[in-house]
Amino acid sequence: MAQLINDTGFITDDWTAGFRDWEAVTSSSYATDAGYGLDVPNTVGAEQIKPYFDQAAIIRIDFPSSHDGRGFSIARHLRLIGYTGRIRAHGAVLADQYAMARRSGFDEVEISDALATRQPQEQWLYRANWKDFNYQSRLRQSA
Repeated sequence: MAQLINDTGFITDDWTAGFRDWEAVTSSSYATDAGYGLDVPNTVGAEQIKPYFDQAAIIRIDFPSSHDGRGFSIARHLRLIGYTGRIRAHGAVLADQYAMARRSGFDEVEISDALATRQPQEQWLYRANWKDFNYQSRLRQSA
């Protein structure tokens, strides 16, 4: 099982269509249909994902380790090149990384139940004010 998190805390996952593996999508005729969820490893660049923008309703980027920030870069680049659908971080994302995830373009974070037990909703909600408290907004206010 997994726990989904957004700015309101732990939520029920409303995505019921499942996810298709990146390798399967890029090597088959899946690319011609639309409305699917796309599972992407953190080794794939945003430009490689761009041809699937019209088909993928949600892109889920894997975080195999909380020490590997490539997923943040991928999400940011996806937003910069025009992806407007849902982007979900999946895996080893820590509560302390939630603000970074939101600022880089993620809409939500999906973690294991075990991690949710170690880092309960209160820890995630503490970081849900990601828009208000960041060094960039403080710098803009002082300028």
